[in-house]
Amino acid sequence: MLNKYARAFFTRVLTPFAAFLIRRGVSPDTVTLIGTAGVVAGALVFYPRGEFFWGTVVITLFVFSDLVDGNMARQLGRSSRWGAFLDSTLDRVADGAIFGGFALWYAGQGDDNVLCAVAIFCLTSGQVVSYTKARGESIGLPVAVNGLVERAERLVISLVAAGFAGMHKFGVPGIQHLLPVALWIVAVGSLVTLIQRVVTVRRESAEAEAADAERTEAEGSEAAK
Repeated sequence: MLNKYARAFFTRVLTPFAAFLIRRGVSPDTVTLIGTAGVVAGALVFYPRGEFFWGTVVITLFVFSDLVDGNMARQLGRSSRWGAFLDSTLDRVADGAIFGGFALWYAGQGDDNVLCAVAIFCLTSGQVVSYTKARGESIGLPVAVNGLVERAERLVISLVAAGFAGMHKFGVPGIQHLLPVALWIVAVGSLVTLIQRVVTVRRESAEAEAADAERTEAEGSEAAK
């Protein structure tokens, strides 16, 4: 739902900015690299120190590069396999930095080994969820399922919760508990999504193999005639 509606809305909003960057001679790949660097810096500089509000502000400013670079590529008519590969690869880097930042906080000053483990699980499961779809498609399967919690949902839930949790330092009582709740939601949702995708790939694989067997049998019968 977030991918369908939010992405379409922000694409329209950011189109003039993308056009401005094109006029200035900035390439989509440059925007991708700068955006990822900003997200990584925001996550690994602020989150391990418990500065969740300011870390989230920095990350949010740069995370929109994921929409800007694609918008620029479409305006330039330069959509390419390399651009798609770079964008997808650096998305994984950014996600790893965000949840790695949470894990570092709970392993250090946050002093909560359980939540550290949950953050690491969110990091790992997010990578695996993306891999299952990419791997399924690489062997010729459609992987026709999105799942409960995809990348957009993982980011929105985690970043919104982190931003609000950071307001605890401004005197808002009890709000710091939002982040642990969000991490648990993302962890469970990612597990459900992973199971959905594995089940889908298993079903589609069986269907594809059955179709191949029928085709081979039909070709054999035809040759025998």
